[in-house]
Amino acid sequence: MKLKAVSARQGAHWLRAGFLVFFRRPVAFTALFAGFLFAAFVLMLIPVAGGVLLLMSLPIVTLGFMLATQNAIQEQTPTPAVFVAPLRGNPQQRKTLIQLGVVYALATLAIIALSDWVDGGKFEALQAAMANSKVSREAVEEMLLDPQLHFGLFVRFGLAGVLSVPFWFAPALVHWDGQGVGQSLFSSTLAVWRARGAFAIYLLAWTVVIGLFGILVQLVFSMLGTPQMAGVAALPGALMFSTVFYASLYFSFADSFEL
Repeated sequence: MKLKAVSARQGAHWLRAGFLVFFRRPVAFTALFAGFLFAAFVLMLIPVAGGVLLLMSLPIVTLGFMLATQNAIQEQTPTPAVFVAPLRGNPQQRKTLIQLGVVYALATLAIIALSDWVDGGKFEALQAAMANSKVSREAVEEMLLDPQLHFGLFVRFGLAGVLSVPFWFAPALVHWDGQGVGQSLFSSTLAVWRARGAFAIYLLAWTVVIGLFGILVQLVFSMLGTPQMAGVAALPGALMFSTVFYASLYFSFADSFEL
């Protein structure tokens, strides 16, 4: 595969194309994402191993959504088969995808361990406090003001963002170009770096869309006299935006490489 030149404005196109392809098959895409969430919930019920298996599956999940988008573009209805199709092909590619999942899981666990060490376990304590109805709102707000927690969050999300760069295109490069683990991670990093302007616009466009949606929902329910319902109404929007994000991944790949 050859890298293509990507202009900054294509980042906005990826977002727009994601919404357009989602609305071609909204039920199918929503069902795929809901199915993924259910599978993730089931895996998390398995102590330790479930979380590791979930992390290992994420590169294949992103590839599955790319295949789903490709199907929708070809006027086909995506089915859950997109998540297992990459594992049914070339044995070497199947092995490489599994290895890619292992590397991703290990790297993510290392980031979690480092972040927990940096914040002294305060992020985990915050999660437990927020899930405990007996903990007062004032106590949670006090925990949120802790500088050590802030630094831990910076490390956690900063390293997670860095990790996403080599894995952004890696599964697709394994599937469509037969690249190995190291080559796919390097190629993905190089492609993201060369298209950094487009990715910056892509991130900015998402920020604007989600921000405007939040303002609109709050405004509508405030006018109806039920502002407390805004959070409930935002849940379907969050589900749609998450699904559109995964549906849009294919367009960043198609614009970055000659298929």
